[in-house]
Amino acid sequence: MIEIDGSFGEGGGQILRTALSLSALFMKPFRIFNIRKGRKKPGLMPQHLTCVRAMQLLSRAEVTGGEMGSTELVFRPNNVTGGEFFFDIGTAGSTSLVLQTIIPSLIFLKEKTSLILKGGTHVPFSPSFDYVSNVFAVILERIGIKIDLKIESCGFYPKGGGKIRADIFPAADIKPLRVVERGEALGIRGYSGVGNLPLSIAERQKNSAVNKIRYELSDLKCPVEIEPVSVAAQGQGTFMYIHLESENFFAGFSALGERKKRAEAVGEKAAEDLIKYYSTNAALDQHLPDQIVLYLSMSKEESVFTTSCITQHLLTNLWTISLFHEFHYSVDGTIGKPGIVKIA
Repeated sequence: MIEIDGSFGEGGGQILRTALSLSALFMKPFRIFNIRKGRKKPGLMPQHLTCVRAMQLLSRAEVTGGEMGSTELVFRPNNVTGGEFFFDIGTAGSTSLVLQTIIPSLIFLKEKTSLILKGGTHVPFSPSFDYVSNVFAVILERIGIKIDLKIESCGFYPKGGGKIRADIFPAADIKPLRVVERGEALGIRGYSGVGNLPLSIAERQKNSAVNKIRYELSDLKCPVEIEPVSVAAQGQGTFMYIHLESENFFAGFSALGERKKRAEAVGEKAAEDLIKYYSTNAALDQHLPDQIVLYLSMSKEESVFTTSCITQHLLTNLWTISLFHEFHYSVDGTIGKPGIVKIA
């Protein structure tokens, strides 16, 4: 039985999600305590409960402690089975984080698995659907893992109600990732979206983002094309997604609207994150490393990449992965600064 202190490192839900993923994949039971101790509201929340119940169903696991607010959980998996599944978080909890919990356990099955997830698609403290679709899923395909994603409707905080579909296909060997130089910028594109709000808000978000990028990166020669869009949604909300394509890699940057937050501030926030990333010359944005190291740890070849920011999230996830299987890694850099990561 693997024992996990959920307060280690950044002490968030990622420790639980990674443990569930690898426990089901390797059929190794675990006990986790101090779940989300570092958060304002410790213990299991609806999103985390959905992750637990999804992995319980997929792996026919025995679970002790899977209740709202629980700070301790025991998970004993059996064989994982694929098929077609529907999971409703019931709140604006992140469908992206639930999806990322489920994927690792399914990639080595012999059949395609189809998932429908209902909840938040554009919510704080999680990857937006646009990021998952345009960055995460694309890098998975580059290393040999194919998933198809579609969005039926957007879910914003606090109403949620968004719906996405994911088809996860069988994979063979996982390829390494080797990218240390981003290369020249080829183009910037994106979406400025509103749900059940005037399109003029999306226009304002777009204009502020484009103006800031053009002003701060005055030597940038590539096109900047951001499209204002009105999306289907259960509630009201706005979002901005900006995608930077470079010679050797790509990156995505998101921002969300909220009550009393000016549309211009939403556009500027996404633009600021892009500008900060661009100034480092690193290949990966700060959010991608902790999302892909789980997969790279299972490759038979060495991976090496640069990132615009070493995060505590990354270091915590590497530690959690090491509890379930043996691999070697090094992180050259300090938290909050650019760095280089090697995994073998």
